[in-house]
Formats: sequence, structure tokens, C-alpha cells
Amino acid sequence: MSHANFLVVGAGIVGLAHALAVAKRGFKVVVFDRSPRAVGASIRNFGMVWPIGQPLGTLTDRALLSRQIWGEVASEAGFHLEEAGSLHLAYRADEWAVLQEFFETRNDHDAIRLLSPAEAIEKSPAVVTEGLIGALWSATEAIVDPREAIWTLPDYLSEKYGVTFKFGTAVTNISGNKLTTAAGEHWQGDRILVCSGADFETLYPHHFAESGITKVKLQMLRTVPQPDRWRMGAALCGGLTLTHYGAFAHCATLSALKERIAAETPHFPKWGIHVMMSQNGSGELIIGDSHEYGLNPSPFDKAEINQYVLDYLRGFARVPALEIAETWHGIYAKLLNQTELILHPEEPVTIVNALGGAGMTLSFGLAEQTISTEISGV
Repeated sequence: MSHANFLVVGAGIVGLAHALAVAKRGFKVVVFDRSPRAVGASIRNFGMVWPIGQPLGTLTDRALLSRQIWGEVASEAGFHLEEAGSLHLAYRADEWAVLQEFFETRNDHDAIRLLSPAEAIEKSPAVVTEGLIGALWSATEAIVDPREAIWTLPDYLSEKYGVTFKFGTAVTNISGNKLTTAAGEHWQGDRILVCSGADFETLYPHHFAESGITKVKLQMLRTVPQPDRWRMGAALCGGLTLTHYGAFAHCATLSALKERIAAETPHFPKWGIHVMMSQNGSGELIIGDSHEYGLNPSPFDKAEINQYVLDYLRGFARVPALEIAETWHGIYAKLLNQTELILHPEEPVTIVNALGGAGMTLSFGLAEQTISTEISGV
């Protein structure tokens, strides 16, 4: 029977972050993934590391720590990371009211500013200035290409820290400190971390069922590379995004914005649509997204959702080429009233899951903040 200090199930961002956190502390780590390479939610997102979306306190601190680690890892592993920052654009009075209240209630004014339309376009040439009242600028956001980053990280972890990856290897059973694969391999670990994302029906299904976990399906789009090496600068989003992220939930002015959106455009809350745009190192624009909740998400995408997203995007962004090259959907695990799921179904097993669509933003920080508990018994 083979042995390692840590056995990690899942090579998405949560599993990779925890593998990094323990490997750089000198432990032997083996990571298992049932696919030949990661193909789940970790590669099907904007690639946004988005601290501005997290409420002040523990989650903002975790996001900023993740942002720091992303910068270090990208530099060493050699994948693209752009310190793009972000702009929340306001074209209606109720949107501007939320941004003003948000700014007034924050104490991190060294990282955020309210901008005039003229100042906003200096941050991004894509900004539509017609009708623009103002914008919130944040300097903390960074952009990676999730496909490039998630597929590069295993080689980096292997080469720098000696992490072993067992891709194409499904884990079929865990009992105590012993793990069995579909190929009949038997492993023993001092600690076992189950970071299986939306595939939570396979291992410890009873514990997941009791947790109230669900799934979220999102639809996204990618354009062709922009011509003449055009770059959009800051990542962009509109007023709908203010209704999505917990960072704005404390604003008393938010209720009026939500009521107006529900009355004028009920399809947005119906499909959980808010619209953002980022750009990867290849010049492609990543656009989305929607949120459909349920344990059995439809495999079929809705053309009207993509059209709603594009129509809304045109209200705040103007780009050289909006030709769509790819569309897809992702599915991630979420707890409706918690920011993550950490369970200890048996000794020495820990489940880490349900970061709720903020895996790119929170995983590295979460791993650093929680790993001290895991290594205490190793």
C-alpha cells in the first residue's frame, strides 16, 4: 500500500490550493482526479480574482491573501496574470446611490475610488460614456485565463514541490485513512482532503445531502481575440452586479435597485443574470453570466440567456470585436447561507467544498487559513 502525508481528491482550484499549502510546508502530497485533466467549474469561469465582491472582514482578508498568492504562483509558473483592477459602472441614479453608499461605508479608500465618466474611460477604453453617471474603481482585482492557470499549476506543483498527480484516476472509496481507486490502487494518507466540487454524489453522499448543498449552473461566452492587440484594461461590470455580490448587501440603497430591476427587467432576477467582462492573455473577452439553482441542472443552454447578457453588455461596454467564438456552461457547488463547506466525516478525512462561485478568489486564502488545523495531526 502506497503512502503520502496528504491525499487530495480533486484537481480543481480548491484541491490545487490545498496541495500547494501543504506541499510548500514540506509534506508529501498526492492529488487524484478522475479526468485526464481538470474540466469542471475551475476552468469554466471568468478567471477573475475578485476581492471587491467580498464583504469586509474574514472574506476580504481571505480574498486579498489569495490575490497575493496568485501573483506569486503566476510569476513562478509562467502563466498570464493581469493586475487589471475593476470598474463598476452606474448609468441609473439607483446604481450610483449604491456605489456612493458602498464607498462611504468602506475603510479601504486607498484601494477604491469613485470616478467621473472621464476618469472611468482612462481605466478602460471599452467604457460606454453616454449616460454614465460615475464608476467605482477598485485596484485589487486580477485576471488569469482559468484554462491556462488550472492546467499549468499541476506541472508547477510537481516540479517545485514534488506533488504527485494521478489524473484519470477515480477515487471510489475512502475508509478511515485508506483510499481506493477504480484501478484497484490502495493508498494510505495521514490526512485525506476531499475537494471534489460539484461531484459530491460519489464520496460521502449522505454528509453532503445533510448539508443542504446544491448546484449552480452558469452560462458564459468567449469572443475571438481582439484585433490589433486591443486591451480593455480594467474588468467591467454594470449595475446588475451590485445585486449579486455580498460586498454590497449591507447597503440600504440596494433594495430600491433590486425593486426597479425586478419591475423593469424580471428576466434578470429570474435567471440570476448579472453581466461582467474580463480579458485573458490571448486577447479574448470572457462574458457572462447566469445562475440557475438545483441539484439536477439542465444540460441544455438557453439562447435567450446569452442574448440577455450580450444586450445588457452593450449598454456599458463597446469593444472592437464582439464576435462570439465559444459558449459553454459551468456547474459549481454552493451552500445558500454559507461561504464554504468544511466537514469531517471521519478521521482523518476533511471535505472542503462549496465556495459558491468564488473559488478563484478565495481558495488559496482558505487553504492557508485552514491548513494549520490539518497539519496538527500529521
